[in-house]
Amino acid sequence: MPAGGDNMSTSPEADFDLEKLFLPAWAQEKQPANRYAKYTGDEGAGRKFDDRQGGRRPPRRDGPRPGGGDQNRPPRNDRAGGPRREGDRPQRSPGSGGGRRDFRGDDRGGDRRQREEHREPLLPLPDLIVTLMPDEKGVDSLSRQIKMSGRSFPLFDIAQMILQKPERQQVRFEVKKKPDGQPIQPLFLCAVDDTLWLSEEEAVGHVLGKHFGMFYQAEKMPTDPPKGTYTFVAQCGISGVILGPPNNHDYQNQLRKLHAERFSRMPFDAFKSRVKIVKEEAVVKKWIEDQSFKTEYVCLNVPDALRLPDREAVDKHFREVHFPNIIKQVDGHLLSGPASRQLRSPGLQRLMRAAWEEQKRFPLKVATILSQQFAGHGLQFFKVNKTITHVSVARPHFLDLDATPVSAQVKGIVEFINKTPKCTRRQLVETLAPTPAPATVIPVTPEATPGAPAAASAPVAAPEPTPEQASLIGDLHWLIHQGHVIEFANGILETAKKPLPKPPPRPPKPEAKPAPATETAAIGQPSDAVVTTETAPEPLVEHAELAQPAAPDSSSGPEPVPEAPREPAAT
Repeated sequence: MPAGGDNMSTSPEADFDLEKLFLPAWAQEKQPANRYAKYTGDEGAGRKFDDRQGGRRPPRRDGPRPGGGDQNRPPRNDRAGGPRREGDRPQRSPGSGGGRRDFRGDDRGGDRRQREEHREPLLPLPDLIVTLMPDEKGVDSLSRQIKMSGRSFPLFDIAQMILQKPERQQVRFEVKKKPDGQPIQPLFLCAVDDTLWLSEEEAVGHVLGKHFGMFYQAEKMPTDPPKGTYTFVAQCGISGVILGPPNNHDYQNQLRKLHAERFSRMPFDAFKSRVKIVKEEAVVKKWIEDQSFKTEYVCLNVPDALRLPDREAVDKHFREVHFPNIIKQVDGHLLSGPASRQLRSPGLQRLMRAAWEEQKRFPLKVATILSQQFAGHGLQFFKVNKTITHVSVARPHFLDLDATPVSAQVKGIVEFINKTPKCTRRQLVETLAPTPAPATVIPVTPEATPGAPAAASAPVAAPEPTPEQASLIGDLHWLIHQGHVIEFANGILETAKKPLPKPPPRPPKPEAKPAPATETAAIGQPSDAVVTTETAPEPLVEHAELAQPAAPDSSSGPEPVPEAPREPAAT
C-alpha cells in the first residue's frame, strides 16, 4: 500500500451519524464494507507464476505429497470455498496501514494503566512489633547435635532452616505505646482458643461465631405465620439464604444482617447485586415455614437461665457478662509457629506474612536470637574469612607443633590435614590407619527344600573400627574440641591458622606547648616603638625523665653580671 493511502480513504468508517450517539456502545459499531470485493483472486496467482511453464507451480522435487495429492492443483480461486472473504479475517483498526500490529502500542499500555488505576490500594499494616524466634526445644536438639558431632555450621544457614517450617519457630506480638503510655494499636487475646485480635468487635464476632454453643443455646418456638399471599421471595445468590419478599417490613434488616455477618469484606452494593428474585413455589413455601417459628436463645453457664429474643440481645448480654473473663487486652503474647499461621484476623495475617518474608530474605533478627540461645548452651562463634559466621564447640586455636609437646599420632593428623586440601575424616582414617583386608570366606549355601520359601539375605553389618582407628578418632575428637582442627558441615577438615602478629602500639602523640612571646625594645628606636620576637621552642624528648637542676660550680668563679642596657641618647 503506498504511503499516505489512509489519508485518501473513502471507506464508510468516516461517516458521522447523530442518531448513533444515543445508542449503547455495542450498537454503535457498524459492519464495515468489503474492501476486497473487486478482487477475484487471480491477480496474485498470475503475478506469482507467470514466469513458469503453464503458469502453474512446478512439481515437487521429492515426489508427490503423501496421501496421493495431485501435483497439478488448480489455482486458489478454483478451490472449494472461493476467494477469502472480508469476514474471514479480523479487521484492523483505521490508521494501521495494513501492516503488522504492534503489540507494544498504546492500546496495551492504556489497558495496563487502567488496571493499575482500578487496583485497590494496599491496606497499611498494623503498628505492632513481630519477632520470629527459634523454638527452645529445637535449639536444645541442635546444640546437642553440634556438641556430639563437633562440626561447625553456618549460623545463617541454621536460621534459614528454622524459617522453612512453622514447627521450628515461635512468634511474639508486642504493642507500641505512645508517650502517654496508651498503645498505638491495641491487641486482644481470646482465652477460649488463645487467638489474637486487633479490636473488640473482631474478638466478639469470633467467639459468637466459633464458640456460640459454650455460652448460648438456640431454641425454636412456634409462632403465627406471616399473613398474606406471597408469590416470590429474594434469595442470596452466594449463600442461598432466603431473605423474604422485598416488600416485607424486615427485608432490609435481614439483608444488612447477612452482609455484616458473612460478607463484610464485600462492598454492600456488590453484595446487593447478587440477590436474586425466586418465584419457585418450594422456595416460597420454605420461607413461610421458617417464619412460622421464632428462635430464642437460652443463656448457659449463668446462675439464672435467661431467654433472649434475638442475636442483638445475645451480643449485648455477652459483652456485659462474659467479655471481661473471655477477652482481655494484652501488651504482648507468644504464639507457636503453627498457631501464628492460623490467625484469623486479616490485619494480623498480613503482618505475619510481611515479617516472615522480610526474615526469609535476610534472617538477621532470627540469627541474632539464635546466637544468644546457642551461647547459653556453651557454644562458640567464629568467622571464616571474616565473612561467614559459624557456630562450633570451640573457637579456632592454633597448635604450634614446635612449641607444644604432642604425641606422634596427633602431629601426624595435623600434618596430614595441612598437606591435603579438602581433607575428610574418611581420607584421614584410611590413610593413617587403613582398614585391613577382610579374610576370604567361602559361603556355604544349604540345599533348598522344594516348596520352602527362599531365605532372606542378612544385611551386611558395618565393620567395627580397629584399635588403631579408634585411637586415631579419639585424638581427632580431642583436636576438634580444643579448636586445633575445624570440621565443617560438609565434612572438610582444616587446621586453625596461625594468627598474624599484632603491630606494635603507636606511642601517644605529645601535646605541643605554646611558646610565650617576648617583647623587647630595640636600642636606638623611640621608647614607644616595641619589636616583638618569637623564640623557637625547645626540642621535646619522648619518654625522658625529668632532669634535676645541677649545682653551681665554685671553681669557675662567679657568674658574670650582664651589663645593663644604656639609655638612648637624647636627640
